[in-house]
Amino acid sequence: MSNAVLEADNVFHSYSRKGPKVLNGMCIDVPKGKKTALLGCNGAGKSTLFSVLNALYKPEDGKVLYNDKPLTYKHKDIIRMRTDVSILFQNPNDMIFKPYVEQDVAFGPENLKLPKEEVESRVAEALFTVGMEKYRKFPIMKLSYGQRKRVTLAGVLAMRPSVLIMDEPTAGLDPQMAYEVMEIAEQLNASGVTVIMSSHDTDLTYSWADEIRVLHGGQCMYSGLPEPFYSDHRKVQTAGLIRPSVFMMNKALSDLGRCDLEPYPKTQTQLSVKISDCRDRDFGTLNILMAETDTDIAKALEDNGLTDVTTGIYGLNARIAADATGFKPKFRYNGPENCTMKCLSGEDAVLICDSRMVDLAKSSAEFINSNGYGKIDIRSV
Repeated sequence: MSNAVLEADNVFHSYSRKGPKVLNGMCIDVPKGKKTALLGCNGAGKSTLFSVLNALYKPEDGKVLYNDKPLTYKHKDIIRMRTDVSILFQNPNDMIFKPYVEQDVAFGPENLKLPKEEVESRVAEALFTVGMEKYRKFPIMKLSYGQRKRVTLAGVLAMRPSVLIMDEPTAGLDPQMAYEVMEIAEQLNASGVTVIMSSHDTDLTYSWADEIRVLHGGQCMYSGLPEPFYSDHRKVQTAGLIRPSVFMMNKALSDLGRCDLEPYPKTQTQLSVKISDCRDRDFGTLNILMAETDTDIAKALEDNGLTDVTTGIYGLNARIAADATGFKPKFRYNGPENCTMKCLSGEDAVLICDSRMVDLAKSSAEFINSNGYGKIDIRSV
C-alpha cells in the first residue's frame, strides 16, 4: 500500500479528439498528510491535472486512484470522494453558486444535509478565517476579485475536507492576504489535511512545501524534495521556472566560501543568521503563548510579565481570541518570522500561537539553534 492519497497512473487527457494531449502519460502522486507544491509553466497541465484528480474530467486513458482504489466514476462514488477532496480554482467566478456571500459559503455544507446549526457554525468560522465575516450579507458580484477569492476559499473550508487542492490560491491577492492564505494552508495541514497547491511563485512554495512535483509537457518531470531539483539548472530551465531567491543566495554565498551549502535555509531569517557570525551574540527570547479561542490575551501577557514585549500572531484560534478581545498584535502577518527576526536584534518577542501550530512557529528559531548559528531561548508561557 502506497502513502499516496491521490494518484494519476499513466493518465492521458485532451480537450478535443484531434487536440494535443494536455496530460500525456501523467504519473504523479499526492503524499498523504504532506504539503505538496505543483510547479510548472503555463500549459504544463497543472489545472487540468487538478480537474482530473477531482473527477471533474474522466481521463481518456490511464486511471486515477484515491486511497489506493481506482475511481469508478459512478455518481455515488464521486460524491463521496468530493466530500473528502475539495478543490479551490484559480478563478473565483468559476466557483460562485449563490448571489450572497453567506448563501454561497453554505452551499456545500447544505448539500451534505448537515443540521442548520452545523451549517451556520461552519459558515461563521470559514468567513472569519478568510477575513470576510463583515461581508456575509453582501451580494457577491459587488465584491472585488480578491474578496470573491476569499469567499470561494471560505466555501471550500466550510466543507472541512481531508484533502485540499488549491490552484494558484494567492494569484490576485494583496500580499497580506497571500500570507494569510498560506497560514490557512499550514493550519489545515497541521490539523491533518493533505494540501496540494499549484503556484508560479517559487519563493512562496520553497518556504512552504514539504515536497514538490514539477510538470512539463503534460508529464511529471520531477518528484521529491525541492533542493535536488533547484540544484539542477538544466531541469529548472526546461520546466520554465526560476530558482527561489533564498536558494540562489545560499548557493552564491556557498560558492564564495561564505558558508556551507547545507543545511538549506528556507526563509530570509534562516539565511541571515547562517551567513552571519552570531555565535557569541545575545539573542532575545522567543516566548510562545498558546491561545485557545477563549484566551484573554492581554491578561495572559500581563500574568507572564510580557505586556511591553513585541507581539505577533499565528493560527486560527489565536486570531479568534485576539478578535474577541480587541487585541492588536504588532505583527499580524508572518508572525513567526517577524518575531524571530526581533529576537535576532536582541529583543524579546511573544508569538501568540494556536497550539497546533507551535512546531511551525518555532521552526526558524530551531534551525538557528540546532545548527549552531546562535542561541534563541524558546519559552512556552
